[in-house]
Amino acid sequence: MNWISFLNKTAQKFATKEAIEDLRSGRVLNYSELLIEVNRWVSFLLKNKVSKGQVVCLIAKNRLEHLTIFFACARLGAIFLPMNWRLGEDEKKEILDQVKPILVLTEEECHLADSLQLKDIGIFNYPESDLSIDINSIDPLLMLFTSGSTGMPKGVLLHSEMLNANTENTCKSWGLLSSDETIIETPFFHTGGYNVLCLPLLSLGGKVIISQGFCLETLYELFAQGKISVYFGVPTMFQQLAEDKRFENAQFKSLRFLISGGAYCDVELIKKYQTKGLMFKQGFGLTEVGPNCFLLDEEYAISKLGSIGVPMPHSQVKIIKDGREVLQGEVGELVLAGPHVCGGYYKNDQVFHNSFFQNYFRTGDLARCDSDGFYYIVGRIKDMYISGGENVYPAEVEKRMNQFDKITDSVVVAVEDEKWGEVGLAFYRGEETNLEEVKSFLTPKLSRYKQPHYVTRLEEFPLLANGKINRVALKEMATKHLRINDSHRSIHD
Repeated sequence: MNWISFLNKTAQKFATKEAIEDLRSGRVLNYSELLIEVNRWVSFLLKNKVSKGQVVCLIAKNRLEHLTIFFACARLGAIFLPMNWRLGEDEKKEILDQVKPILVLTEEECHLADSLQLKDIGIFNYPESDLSIDINSIDPLLMLFTSGSTGMPKGVLLHSEMLNANTENTCKSWGLLSSDETIIETPFFHTGGYNVLCLPLLSLGGKVIISQGFCLETLYELFAQGKISVYFGVPTMFQQLAEDKRFENAQFKSLRFLISGGAYCDVELIKKYQTKGLMFKQGFGLTEVGPNCFLLDEEYAISKLGSIGVPMPHSQVKIIKDGREVLQGEVGELVLAGPHVCGGYYKNDQVFHNSFFQNYFRTGDLARCDSDGFYYIVGRIKDMYISGGENVYPAEVEKRMNQFDKITDSVVVAVEDEKWGEVGLAFYRGEETNLEEVKSFLTPKLSRYKQPHYVTRLEEFPLLANGKINRVALKEMATKHLRINDSHRSIHD
């Protein structure tokens, strides 16, 4: 049995129902047409001698072909690689040299030498071929590269068992319906593009709208037309939506719920959406294990503020420290096991092997669990710093800082200090303030060693392609531009 056989079932059950709308091209495919399109791509791949286990690379902004080519590859057991089109030419070539794809497809805006451009293919000249190869449940079908923020990017291999476990549990736990409609704005070279809502909805007979990226104009237009019933975004996207002048008078009647992921979502932001009758579900996961491993349902959005929720049924969870499971409430590394663990890193078995504690994947996230079984991410192991011999978790500091009425959101990074070893430098968005005011606010809420030693205001935070804050860029900015002003202990570019 091939994982992609779900397409045949949805095409039979929902033949004339709209499946995918590509805003860029204006093309709309119903489920019957989607199956025909995929089978034409199968014929194209066969003509180009693509077979099981070989890599097919697509370098393109979000578009219909991210799904149709992926599904065609899955029919043949080939590995589909949607590469980050924002990478520089040297970065792209490094990855291509590593994976050696049999076929590279690009679009005009993402041209690469020795590749086939989509505009020149003329895919509709190819006959249909519904050939489907039997594949093992752990044969890789999709390769997604990590960001490489701490070294050479790694190709994460997603297999059918992983894709299926995520799809089934997301549909059940989040209560998705065949009548649901969403928009995909997160890039397909990240796991959220495929796995948060896209594949789950297509397995149910829902509708997916593909956008090249996050666009307030498009989003408000679709909301006004009542076309979106479930919506996924990261906190920075929800912040921009709420800060837009249209938010106050906008109508969101078609929206059943919102899903926030990728980072902590501030309570004031959640409350602002609740005034519009909009409820948040919050999730947690990562490329190697997920992305949907935990769920915080809307009823707990305030009472369990800051929690990632409880494990979804397919997730086995432990928190470990020094080779043992921690006690309740104690901080340790979050490790996960289950059918949603990836198949490995492409040609990097040793690194993948080293990523496990027993049979559990080490996430690199520091977490704790409360008495009700709700989990909280305290920070990343690599983000934690030691100040005067004490561990400081930036996420904890940021949570408190964001409660200050002059601060919209904040990011804390470590900088070297002669006396304490490391101290915190807090970047923030919001009204002008200074270190003295910030410390005055934090003193009753946070131990002194955790409080930042420097603060600086930014109009915007640098973002990664998936909408998350680029902490590496902020760390570099702090290290490069730090100049101490003894009069008020803040920094200025």
